[in-house]
Amino acid sequence: MAENIIACIDDSQYAQAVCDGAAWAAHQLTAPLHLLHVLDYVHGSGERNLSGTLGFGAQETLLQELAALDEQRAKVAMEQGKLLLAAARERVSQGNIGDVQTRQRHGELTDTLVELESETRLLVVGKRGAESASAHGHIGSHIEKIIRAMHKPILIVQQAFDAPTDIMVAYDGSATMRKGIEMIAASALLKGCHCHLVMVGADLETNRESLQWAASALQKAGLSVSDAIIAGEPEVALVEYQQSHEIGLLVMGAYGHSRIRHFIVGSTTTAMICRCKTSMLVLR
Repeated sequence: MAENIIACIDDSQYAQAVCDGAAWAAHQLTAPLHLLHVLDYVHGSGERNLSGTLGFGAQETLLQELAALDEQRAKVAMEQGKLLLAAARERVSQGNIGDVQTRQRHGELTDTLVELESETRLLVVGKRGAESASAHGHIGSHIEKIIRAMHKPILIVQQAFDAPTDIMVAYDGSATMRKGIEMIAASALLKGCHCHLVMVGADLETNRESLQWAASALQKAGLSVSDAIIAGEPEVALVEYQQSHEIGLLVMGAYGHSRIRHFIVGSTTTAMICRCKTSMLVLR
């Protein structure tokens, strides 16, 4: 059974917020917290073609030196990762989290997360990773790939994370988001928060009925709910609503699987990740 909160730690300016968001989630869900640092296999320049540039003996010597340099870089990156994990553990320990483990893995980030999916209850990542070209950073460059590959909820944090008191659920009446409403209602993650249930579209009876179903499901779970139907382009209207109501966390569905649904929903999800200045919980 998936139980763990998995938090991706790198050396970016989002690392502390990832720790804070993960600690909040672990506290809300009373779940074990695993701090994960992933080292890419590639630390050097890979295969080098020196044919025609140097004599055979010189090639052999240089390749040996380059291999030794790559090995040294790998060791430095590993030690740096251990220090990052130690600092992350120290930060989350301030949140009175009981079960905290640190894990360091080699491989590609998304592949590693997919391997750990069966034991993952919630994944926490920074909106962007390290700005440097180091192999262990760049979580941000993987965001879309991670969301498409994973089938678990993903908390995407900004540079700072505060425990939310108000959340906004972007509801479109789809089967995906109806399932999302059921997930929210069944989880302890958002207990105690006031929920703004927001639909972008026409103020039609069918939309009102769908919105009322969602509001009723959340209220039965003990959440206080206010609902609204707003007009405009989703990626613009939702951000404006969030900002005007000072909402601390946006909840929405992830990308669809069909090409048509990807065009409609996937593009909105990507745009929201880019535009939104608050943390986002993406449901699968």
